[in-house]
Amino acid sequence: MPCCCVVGLQWGDEGKGKIVDLLGEQHDIVVRFNGGANAGHTVVRGGRSFKLSLLPTGVLEPRLLSVIANGVVVYPPRFLEEVENLRAAGIPVGNNLLVSDKAHVIFPYHMEEERLAEGEASEQAIGTTGRGIGPCYQDKISRLQGIRIGELLHPEHLQGRLAAIVERKNRMLRGLSESAQLFDAGQLLREYLDYGERLRPHVCDTTALLQDAVANDRRILFEAAQGSLLDIDHGSYPYVTSSSSSVAGVWPGTGVPIRHLSRVLGIVKAYTTRVGGGAFPTELDDGPTGIGEHIRRVGREYGTVTGRPRRCGWFDAVAVRHSARLNGVDDIALMLLDVLSQLEEIKLCVGYECDGDTLSRFPGDSFLLQRCKPIYETLPGWRCDISGARRLTDLPAAARRYIDRISETVGRPVTIVSIGPDRAQTIAAE
Repeated sequence: MPCCCVVGLQWGDEGKGKIVDLLGEQHDIVVRFNGGANAGHTVVRGGRSFKLSLLPTGVLEPRLLSVIANGVVVYPPRFLEEVENLRAAGIPVGNNLLVSDKAHVIFPYHMEEERLAEGEASEQAIGTTGRGIGPCYQDKISRLQGIRIGELLHPEHLQGRLAAIVERKNRMLRGLSESAQLFDAGQLLREYLDYGERLRPHVCDTTALLQDAVANDRRILFEAAQGSLLDIDHGSYPYVTSSSSSVAGVWPGTGVPIRHLSRVLGIVKAYTTRVGGGAFPTELDDGPTGIGEHIRRVGREYGTVTGRPRRCGWFDAVAVRHSARLNGVDDIALMLLDVLSQLEEIKLCVGYECDGDTLSRFPGDSFLLQRCKPIYETLPGWRCDISGARRLTDLPAAARRYIDRISETVGRPVTIVSIGPDRAQTIAAE
């Protein structure tokens, strides 16, 4: 059964949306299994650009069934907003979009809790998107305060739960700050019961649905949010997300055992970016006229969700090799190669120097990664426009050598090369 998982191998924003859009043609179902509305995807179709943060990329193709599985946390207003935006753009959305009754719900008090916690953390702040995702996952794990999508469809049950939860939340928020926003359980009940009714046509037991799909040999494409270096267990802790953003999240996030996967495709940029706090060994913090700013400008490296400028740096093969092994990656899609086209030379991090020692492995703690200095190889640039290339042989020799060197240092074949945002600007390098 051809089930595939597309997973980012860096700190997110690798270009997964474009690849999921392309691979959707080979599948029947596309599934989001982690994260929330902090996962921005930009997809260019027919000259039009679509920006999604919560809905699976597959929703752009009405033939596909798009599923938000139980491992995702859902902010209902954002779900409904994205649906309406797509319908206004002429994209039909109806029973081709489903959301798990077991997915947890983000409430406004989650956003207020995150705002206060980030402000209190000051220089140690994680640099979250402020969407309430972390606090929602905390409530899910705590068990006492988590509310799931299915509960929005049962008014009397929800009334009792919200009354108790909001009272506790208000006490906690008041303890964090005297100026904290407090919440009214009755108002939230009315608001979220309305959301529940509007969501009702999309809500189902997606675990059972996906298990039936597996049994019937349906082709499923699993879509990870964020990148593996942000994985709660295996990323650069504590500057990570609150879910399993690696392939490890498929099983708990959907109910589908990962033994059913026939392919894991890792997505990387031809360079590295990061948003928010945390160590970044290859970062090019070289000022407004430096290479880092050049990459940011040419690559339009600003967050789809927040608009924040992304930190930019050279490709880190140590980090990507770690992620490739973690995910059991079969092959790699190399994105945004065209962004590097005007550089005289390109550097590739092949190791770290830390406290006098040479490291070939990625340290799992951010305080250790902060002490690592990159060991670089320098390769020649190609200084020509490659956005019109359609075959690997159309690329200049220096670009092909860079692709080969990434494959060699990561230890996985590069089978897809993207040289622009349009679907046509994609080279199959097999």
